[in-house]
Amino acid sequence: MTRSTGRLRGVLDEATGRWGIRVSRVELKAIDPPHSIQDSMEKQMRAERDRRAAILTAEGTKQSAILTAEGQRQASILAAEGEAKAAILRADGESQAIQKVFDAIHKGNPDQKLLAYQYLQTLPKLAEGSANKLWIIPSEVGEALKGIGNALGGNTAEATAPGSLFGEAPAERTEP
Repeated sequence: MTRSTGRLRGVLDEATGRWGIRVSRVELKAIDPPHSIQDSMEKQMRAERDRRAAILTAEGTKQSAILTAEGQRQASILAAEGEAKAAILRADGESQAIQKVFDAIHKGNPDQKLLAYQYLQTLPKLAEGSANKLWIIPSEVGEALKGIGNALGGNTAEATAPGSLFGEAPAERTEP
């Protein structure tokens, strides 16, 4: 029994005690406060429900943002790991291809004619691309072209003479 119901019972006992009635128990079934107080109570309850709803919505939004950020972070990490593994596999493949070509060249014991031919096959690749404005041709190209001159049946002395690489006549030598 609460204090307020105990007090209420005491007040009722005083009022009914003169007639020989004793109140043993008080039970409140409904309280009808004035309309202005009832409106205030409803507004307070509504405000409390709105506050709780706003808090729950904010927590849900926060949790959603956290989970989205974590998902994007993991996706970025996995993408980066995938790109790294792909780059490693590409490099390993290129390394194996280069090694096979290197081994094949050395097993075939190439002669000067084959090397000269390979140099000529590589020259057009130097010109590929729109940004190529300057060509740097290695000095070995001259040696390769000499080899081609020899391969095409040119005279050995003429093929190695200065100026003979481009179909010019050999320079005349004057003895001092």
